[in-house]
Amino acid sequence: MSKIEVSKDYVDEDVSFESFHLDPRLIQAINKLGFEHPTLVQTQAIRLSLEEKKDIIARASTGSGKTAAYCIPVIQSILADSFTDNQIQAVILVPTKELAQQVYDFLNELTVYCGKAVKLLNLTDAIDDKLLVSLVNERPEVLISTPSKLVDILEKDHEISLTQLKYLVIDEVDLVASYGYSDDLDKLSGYLNLKQELQVFLMSATLNEDVDSLKRKFCSKPAILKLQDLEEDSKQLTQFYIRTNELDKFLLIYVILKLKLIKGKILVFVNDLDRGYRLKLYLQNFGIRSCILNSELPLNSRLHIVDQFNKNVYNLLIATDDSQELDEEPEKNSKDGKASKSSKSSEYGVSRGVDFRNVACVLNFDLPTSSKAYVHRVGRTARAGKYGMALSLVVNEKDWGKHRPSSIASAKRDEKVLARIENTQKKMGYELKPYQFDMKQMDGFRYRMDDAFRSVTKAAVRDARLREIKMELMTSEKLKRHFEENPEDLATLRHDKAVSKVRSDQNLKDVPDYLLPKAVRQDPKRVAFVPFNRGGGRKRRRVGGKKKLDPLKKFHR
Repeated sequence: MSKIEVSKDYVDEDVSFESFHLDPRLIQAINKLGFEHPTLVQTQAIRLSLEEKKDIIARASTGSGKTAAYCIPVIQSILADSFTDNQIQAVILVPTKELAQQVYDFLNELTVYCGKAVKLLNLTDAIDDKLLVSLVNERPEVLISTPSKLVDILEKDHEISLTQLKYLVIDEVDLVASYGYSDDLDKLSGYLNLKQELQVFLMSATLNEDVDSLKRKFCSKPAILKLQDLEEDSKQLTQFYIRTNELDKFLLIYVILKLKLIKGKILVFVNDLDRGYRLKLYLQNFGIRSCILNSELPLNSRLHIVDQFNKNVYNLLIATDDSQELDEEPEKNSKDGKASKSSKSSEYGVSRGVDFRNVACVLNFDLPTSSKAYVHRVGRTARAGKYGMALSLVVNEKDWGKHRPSSIASAKRDEKVLARIENTQKKMGYELKPYQFDMKQMDGFRYRMDDAFRSVTKAAVRDARLREIKMELMTSEKLKRHFEENPEDLATLRHDKAVSKVRSDQNLKDVPDYLLPKAVRQDPKRVAFVPFNRGGGRKRRRVGGKKKLDPLKKFHR
């Protein structure tokens, strides 16, 4: 795992890690990681934890070093008490499998010189539950897990005991508390001995009223750290929204991406699985490469995709955030009057807990279903003191449902959700600005959009998902031995009926100058963030190879 990205703005240069009197093995690992000085949150959390034995409730911005702020004191305390009988001493709870793997990797680097003094176990590893139970019974010092997975393991084997637990960490605590894990945390409290000294860490970039119940349940002597105001972060994040209709969302994203009107790496959010594959295939028509990230993919595949995105193999990632239970006003069930609950409440989407790096723009192709979800999504950019941008496409209520092939149910409430987002962000010091387009300047692109959109049929979307599954089967480490012993199965899978692909028209991949706004052809330097405001624009030429002559250019407009 590469070094966790920390902004220099948060570093406490007046303090050294040696001043905390940490174990030499820990100091050696910290030096290897390249951490010269602790950050502000690390300084406060380590001191309060080790010297005053306080429970830590910390709100600090992304990039401020929150992961190390709880990992270092926990590992130091375990090393100091190494004479203790072999017991599970620390549990670290996170909202997603991806974040569990990230924390596990960081702890491995932090304990690299500790030998067998600190054993780690990631319960979210894709291995058999019976094997996990046996590994837990070996009593590793630190467990990393999602709340639901930990409770599931505890219920499978009643001999597993957490009554001697000394450290409980809940990372991204606002997410864990608010979105589907409350019942699991209630169950977990029954496995803990809350009367003994249990040191608790509640960490997040944002804290809200949902955290109060956890504080009352688990904390006996809390110290609340608020080291970075959101108003300071807002200076790094510029936010726009565009009101449009459902089909024109596809036109807008085509123009924005094809003409590269947004610079840098882009994270695009959609609200369901089919939507993600539809958008990927649609953009593929124009030669725009992207990768897909959703909860349907196996954990190892998701980690690989994030790694490829972070290494700039892909500069466009389409992430499916299908947690519709996040709506602040859930629809009432007509039969019993109770709020409906998503079956995926225990598995949040990919907008939190994943280490997306150097994201220049978060593009909400589908607006999220609540202001909280919006905060979590746009938090993927403007990280570690860097500048970032968020652009949201908002469907007008009067236009919803008029074009069924491009429609999505969640868009019906876009205007209401936008009003909540604006109100919430205003209280936090943010401002959402409307971005006005002159849609007439994009009419030249419309026929290309229509052509590409029609080619992405339901069958094409289904086949794209099937293709992903086949690739996962053929590259699966779990099935590697099976295919070695049964090569005919692999041959059958490889030579199975080929899935259909969308029609790819070479002419759609290039953008001739005559399609660009007149003002841009006259002055290519007139470029703004998205130049299709009145009088703005940008000239694009084909990259690589000889430019083909376009007979349509002989005609004057």
